[in-house]
Amino acid sequence: MKIKTLQVLALFTILFSLWAFDLKPKKITTVYLIGDSTMADYANNYEPGKDYMKTRFPVTGWGQVFQPFLVKDSLPKVRKLIKTDSVFVDDRARGGRSTRTFFQEGRWRAVYENLKKGDIVIMQFGHNDAAKDKTERYVDVEGYKEFLRLFVTQTREKGATPIIVTPVARNYPWENGILNDTHGDYDKAPKEVAAEMNVSLIDLNKASRTFFTKKGKDFVTQNYFMNLPAGKYEAYPEGQKDNTHFQTAGAVEVARLVFEEMQKIQEKSATN
Repeated sequence: MKIKTLQVLALFTILFSLWAFDLKPKKITTVYLIGDSTMADYANNYEPGKDYMKTRFPVTGWGQVFQPFLVKDSLPKVRKLIKTDSVFVDDRARGGRSTRTFFQEGRWRAVYENLKKGDIVIMQFGHNDAAKDKTERYVDVEGYKEFLRLFVTQTREKGATPIIVTPVARNYPWENGILNDTHGDYDKAPKEVAAEMNVSLIDLNKASRTFFTKKGKDFVTQNYFMNLPAGKYEAYPEGQKDNTHFQTAGAVEVARLVFEEMQKIQEKSATN
């Protein structure tokens, strides 16, 4: 009788342990995205009180559609970067922001205060830093580099991993069927900071230009960027001509490029 009682107690202990283990909170890696409108999430309370589908759709930042690439089945592909089985993409990118204004408005501080060991910060600026005609956001190249250094240094202070991203391509200029660079020194600067500080770099400018070139100017213009006919979307009754921001299909392809580049970082980490 005693043996049976002990067996029941043992079984109960095992079942209780399994139950308690299952209730333990799972470790989550937060991937913070900091940057501009090409990365922003327009659907997630971007403009409080406004219906995204009625006021902004189909404009889509690549960060808005990045979460589906960081799910349980795909995480083994970036295991050197992300060691947990769960990821939350926290998209803090905002339209019109340069490195300077992102910092001055306290947006970086809000990220920094919440950073924890093992998190990742993916930073992509440049579009607005280079806007010399818009003094409220413009940052010269040296200032741009200095703010990137600040973001990298403070990310590392928290035991998190910084990843610098070059600015995603615009849909111009095209020459002989090839999409060329429009970012100039603002493409070179993040590469220089990454080399100087030994930071992982995703050359999204190059990757996106190569991908868009393969797809062709007409296809990319019509399907990936915000070039819209009149009367098709409620938010743009008169249509739209915009070769900087993405429709949903374009944002998904750019998000895919970023994830593929993260896998290359993974391979380099494994080699090192």
